[in-house]
Formats: sequence, C-alpha cells, structure tokens
Amino acid sequence: MAVVVIAVCAVLADHQNKIVSDQVDRADVLAKVNVVRAKLEGKINGNLQLARGLVAAVTTEPYMGQQRFGELASRLFNEESQLRNIAGAPDLVISLMYPMAGNEKAIGLDYRKNDQQREAALRARDEHKLILAGPVDLAQGGQAFIGRFPVFVKSAGNTERFWGIVSAVVDVQRLYQASGLLDKDLGIDIALIGNDALGAKGAQFFGDERVVKSDPVMTDVLFPSGSWQIAAIPKGGWPATPANAGRLRAIMAVAAALILIPFLVAGRLINERQRNYWELNRLSRRLELALEASAIGVWEHDLETNYLAWDDRVNEIYGREADGSPRGYSDWAGAIHPADLPRALADFDKAAADRGTYSSEYRVVRPDGEIRHVRSRAIFYQTANNSPRMVGAEWDVTADVLLNTDLVRAKQLADTKNMELETAKVRIEHIALHDSLTDLPNRRYLDQVLEDYAAKARLGGGYAALLHVDLDRFKHINDTLGHAAGDAMLVHASSVLKSNVGDRDFVARVGGDEFIVLCTVHGDVSQAAVLADRIIEQMRRPVYYHGHQCRFGVSVGIAIDNGSGADARQLLVNADIALYRAKRRGRNRREFFSGELQSEIVNTKRIADEILAGLERNEFVAFYQPQFDAKTHEIVGVEALARWRHPDRGILAPDVFLKTAEELNVVSTIDRKILQQSLLDFEAWSADKVGIPRVSVNVSARRLQDEELLKSLRDLNIRSGTFSFELVESIFLDDNDDLVTWNVEQIKQLGIDIEIDDFGTGYASIVSLLKLQPRRLKIDRQLVDPIVNSPQQRQVVSSIIEIGKSLGIEIIAEGVETMKHARLLKGLGCDILQGYAFGHAMDSDALRSFVRSRRLRVAS
Repeated sequence: MAVVVIAVCAVLADHQNKIVSDQVDRADVLAKVNVVRAKLEGKINGNLQLARGLVAAVTTEPYMGQQRFGELASRLFNEESQLRNIAGAPDLVISLMYPMAGNEKAIGLDYRKNDQQREAALRARDEHKLILAGPVDLAQGGQAFIGRFPVFVKSAGNTERFWGIVSAVVDVQRLYQASGLLDKDLGIDIALIGNDALGAKGAQFFGDERVVKSDPVMTDVLFPSGSWQIAAIPKGGWPATPANAGRLRAIMAVAAALILIPFLVAGRLINERQRNYWELNRLSRRLELALEASAIGVWEHDLETNYLAWDDRVNEIYGREADGSPRGYSDWAGAIHPADLPRALADFDKAAADRGTYSSEYRVVRPDGEIRHVRSRAIFYQTANNSPRMVGAEWDVTADVLLNTDLVRAKQLADTKNMELETAKVRIEHIALHDSLTDLPNRRYLDQVLEDYAAKARLGGGYAALLHVDLDRFKHINDTLGHAAGDAMLVHASSVLKSNVGDRDFVARVGGDEFIVLCTVHGDVSQAAVLADRIIEQMRRPVYYHGHQCRFGVSVGIAIDNGSGADARQLLVNADIALYRAKRRGRNRREFFSGELQSEIVNTKRIADEILAGLERNEFVAFYQPQFDAKTHEIVGVEALARWRHPDRGILAPDVFLKTAEELNVVSTIDRKILQQSLLDFEAWSADKVGIPRVSVNVSARRLQDEELLKSLRDLNIRSGTFSFELVESIFLDDNDDLVTWNVEQIKQLGIDIEIDDFGTGYASIVSLLKLQPRRLKIDRQLVDPIVNSPQQRQVVSSIIEIGKSLGIEIIAEGVETMKHARLLKGLGCDILQGYAFGHAMDSDALRSFVRSRRLRVAS
C-alpha cells in the first residue's frame, strides 16, 4: 500500500511539475514574442506613417511631376526607416518613383495587369483605405511589404475622383533585421502568418512550418489595415522533460526510500521469523514422515544408568509390545542372536569407550522365534549435566540381506549364462561369416577381409589375385541325382580349393556353385594361372556318389590387383567379367581380366543402353528385300528385315545388335515393332497398287512361347495369305514344348504362313518338317553360295529341294549373288530366289520406287 501511495504521489507531482514548467516556458516565449511583435508593429506603422504626408501632398497637387514627387519623397527617407522606395501610380500605372535608381523596371507597371499585385491594389481603391500587401515579388527584383494608399482628389461638384495609388515599399530583410527576427540569440523559433495582412486567414510567409505544428505561443501583430499572427516555440522545440525533473525525482526517490526502507526491513524480519518457524515445523514433520516411511527406529541409551529408551518402531523391530514400558541394556543384549552377540557387544563397548560413532549389524531373535537382520548406527553426546549418552537409530535390513544373497546367487548364474552367451556369440559370428555346408567363409566375410588382404599383399611386395571359380554342369548333377549329390559335390569342390591354396590364402563360397580364391602373387602373374590350371585339372576328375560317377568342371575368372589404388572390391567385378568371358568361350577354362575385356564389356553395355533408348525412340525400322519367282523373275514377296537407324552410325544390320538384343531379351519387342511397321507399309503399298503380294517377317522362338502372342495377332487383323512368319532361329523342333506347337497351329489358322529360315544350319529334321508342315523352306546362304563351283554342294541343295517338293513345301533360296546362281537354282527346281543379284534390302519408299522402275523396264 505504501508503494502504491508513493507511486501515485510521485506521478502526480511529476505531472504537476511538467504543467508548471510548461507554463513557465510558454510565459518566457511569450515575453520574447511580445518584444518582436512590438518592434514589428512599430516599424511597419512608422514606415507607413512617413508615407501619409506624401499622400496628403499628392491630394493637393494631383498633377505633380516626377521632379516634384521625388523632392517630396526624399524627405521621408532616413537611416531608421526600412523604406526601399515610394511609387506613385496615377490610374493604377506606376509613373512616379523615388528613388529612381534601381527601380526603373517598375515604371509603367499596370496593377490591373499584374496577377500578384492586382488584388491588393483594387482592394485599396474599392475600400478607400490603406492596404498592406506582401511579401510581394517586385518587378525590379527582391521582396517587400507594400502599403498601398488610395488617393482621391476633389473634382467639380464637390465630388471625389480616384487619382491612383501611392505605394510605400518596405524592404523585407531590413524589416526582419530591425525587428529582431533574424537575431541568432533570440532563443525562440518564430513563424509569421497572414500574408497581405489577412491574419489567421492568410498563408504563412516566414519561418519553419514545424513551428506552427508544435503547439506554439500565438499573438497578433496589428496594423491599420489588418494583422499578422506570430507563432513561437523555444529554439529546438518544447522540452520533453522539465529542467528540474531529475532533481525533483531524486528528492521523491529519497523520500520514498525513507518511507519504504523501514517497512521493508520490518517486513523482511517478520517474514524471516515466519519462514524459520514454518521451516522448523516442516523439517520436523518431514523427519517424522521419513522415519515412518523408512521404518527406522530411534533409541537413546544412558551410559551411567543403562536406561534404554525405544520408540514404537524399535519395539516393532524387536517384536515387543509398543506399551511404553521401560527398557534396559539387558533387553537389547538378550534379543541378539548368540552367534552375533560378542561382536555386537564389542562394537558398542568400543564406541562408548572412544566416545565415537557406533556402527554394527547383527541378527535378533524375536519372541516368536523369527530371526531378523538389524543395522544400528549411533553417536556419543553429553547432556547439559554432563551425563554420557548414545543416541542412534536401527532399521530392519532383512530384505536387503536376503536380496543381497539372491543377487550373489543371481550373479553366479549370470556369469554362467554369460559364458554360454559368449560361446554362442562366437558360434553365431562363425555361422554369420561362414557357409553352413562347406564351412568356408561366405560373401560377408570376404567383403570384410578383401580390402585388408589387398593392402597386406602390396606391403609384402606382391599383388592380390582373385580367382572367381564357377562349377560347370553343376545344375545337371542337381537335377539328375538330387540336391544331396549337389551338396556332396560342393563339399568336394571346397576341399579341392582348400588343398590347393596356402595358409595365408583365402577361400570363400559366395553363391550356389561359386567360390572365390584370394592369393598373393609376386612379380609374375602366371602363378595365378598355374593355380587356376591346377584347380581346373583336379576338378575334372570324377567323383563317386552312391555308386554314381559325377563329372563336372570349373570356369575361372582371374583378376590381379595392379596396385593402381582402385577399390579392392573392384577385383570382384573384374574377376566376374573374366569368368563371363571364360564361360562364353566354352567353359572348363580360365580367363584373365584385361583392359581389352573391360572395353568389350563397356562397349556391350553402351550398345545395350543405346538399344533400349532406340526402342523408346522407334529407331528400329523395317527394310525389305524382294523375293522373285525363279522362272518368271516376277516379285512374289518381300522379306522384312530389322534395321537400326542409329542417330550417329547410320543404318545398322542385325549382326551389330542382335546378340546384345538377345541378352537383353528384347528380340521379341523388335520383332513386334517390325511386324507392326510391315503391316502399315503393306496397307500403303496396297492402296498405291504397288503389287507386293506377301511379306515375310522374322519371329524368334522366344516369341513363339509368348502366351499373349495369339491375342496380339488377332488384334492386328492380318489378311489371310498376305503375311508369313519365318522361324529365324535354329529351333530344335523335335522336342519343342506344347505351347510352341499349339501357337504355330493357331497362327496357321489365322491365315499366316509358316516358313523355316536358315534350313541346313540348325537342328531342324525331317520329323520336325512333318510335324510343323511349313508353307515354305528357305535354304541358308552358306549352302547356296558354293553351288557354282562345287558339284557336291550343288547335290546337297538339290536333295533339300527334292525333300521339300516331296512334302509339298515351296523352296526359297537366299544369298543369290549372281545370275549364274539364279540359273542353277532354277534348274534344280527352286521356286523363289532372294539375293543381291536381284535387289538389296531397302526401306518402304525405296521399294516402291524399285517395283515401279522394274515395271517400266519390263513394259519398255
């Protein structure tokens, strides 16, 4: 309350001080303004009063000239006046002037035509009184206040005639200087309002606009014909804080301190006393609750009388009634277990003799026979009358003792379990890093040791060699004799590998039938080749399993760490590339990784990427090679051939991309695109009446196994007899599956002919021809080419033609390079000829031009 009252009083006092200070400041400003106002009124009125005598003279002498006017006006000028010049304007046109020097430009000024001075001049004429105008921009230069006196003279009939105006021109700067407005020591900022003596209605013409907007002191400057308003504020603006505010506030702060400090001191003392009281009460209550919660009993033992005071919790620990009965030393000693009594008494007697701290732990036997474990602590002290005593506490630790016993037993059990877990961990780690069948390290183990192995090999002056070993014909053993036989072969292979490497070498199984051998070579890499040859030789030897002789071989890819600093794991990639080369070259052999091999792989990868991109961009197009009747040489059909319109390399034949396309499994996709384009081109040829009877399209064996083939063909609506499918691969049709056979039959029912391509180079037999019943059979160019010079080869082709004729199959010969080939094949009974002797493969537009030009030649 004291703080609130003092704060309110301080705010009111500070506010009142601000009001008083503002009043004093405004009074001071008003006093200074009044001085300036008085000077302005005196100077203006004095200057105007000087001109009144000249006005009276003009009234009596209305026709005076410049000389008389100058003589009279010169008497008005003195050192104290601020007059700049006096002008006479009969009929409102200035023709009289004093002084003339410097004011020549004003002669001839017509007030009625001057926008700035017309209003004041006409007011003076119409109102018949003095009009003070300004500040005005003078025609001769500069600014001035102009007092305009209207002059009226007597005329006939005792009337007044307007003669004109006499103007007293007061220099602005001289007036301001004489009035003190330009005094730097004035101490106030002043603004003048009331242009043309219009008072508050006029515009501000002197001073900063900030003065008018800063709550200024205002007063009027009065003239005979009007007034100005003068506004003033202290230099720099009104002070935000009174000058004596700091002193006043300091006095109020001291007074408040003198009042509040005794309050605060007294209040703090009272609070401290109250806090101590509550803290003592809280501690006492907390101690009581803590003793109750912890079941700790408190006792006091008088060493002189052996009187022993127990609280209720000690009685409860010892199994006694909490009846307040007195206890003695014998009560305590008699309850201790006989086995612990000597030690407990010795601990107590020693503490009493040394007057130190007593600490002991023992068992007590309660009256009901239950044994409890008790821990006791006490300290020695003397009362005011020097009576020696021990005061202490006891608590039942039976649960702790039993728990500790259980913990010891549990620790022993945990130690046993930990040993078992450590053994199991070692076993698990071994299992995680080793192959369960061969007990060789696995791929994970290999990854962990590969980097370090290569680094250690380089430190020893050698290089790490990695052999990627893959079992050949292993799947055949698994399929024929079962997985148990396969497992036995893997165990045998692992034993062969381990027997051929040294103690510092590393063997791992990284896949079903794949192994890795890490060894170190010094100088000559042929050491790795010798090791690989030895492994290949031993793996060739037959292995007997349950009376069955099992034979298999191995292919080995070898990569050498050349110390170039590359990632050691790259060895795995390189060895895998070399293994791939070994398998492609016939298996049961070894191959080293080399830069050329890597370039080949990179090139294959590049071609594969370009093929996939080319399929997306529809770069695979159909070219057509015409087929001719062997007798008439008329076009009887065309064969659609896949070409790759490569963006950089131009038109590419299948020998560039077909092998890679087969590995990518996109041959069927290319076949489908060629078929679709052939259909579109065939429709265009038919519309243009080009006269192509039939189109043969290559179809891979993989596509014949497509379950969706027939549905896609039905959607194409191929006209019967216009298309035939060539089985481009050497298909072993004697053992073909049911799906292929069924698809071929269904294709025939759709009106699409079946042709056998490359006959004589694959596995097709007479039986397969009987089962397949193709419409046509194409003799491979390898058989056709030699017939010109080889009677024996000619006989072979003749036999094929006879077989086809006997089965009702048309015979096509491809690779007809010369007309001599054509004549021989015609003589042998061949039906259709195809080859460069008649025409190359060409695109759709070129084929259209080729057919039309051929017709023109025939017609001509």
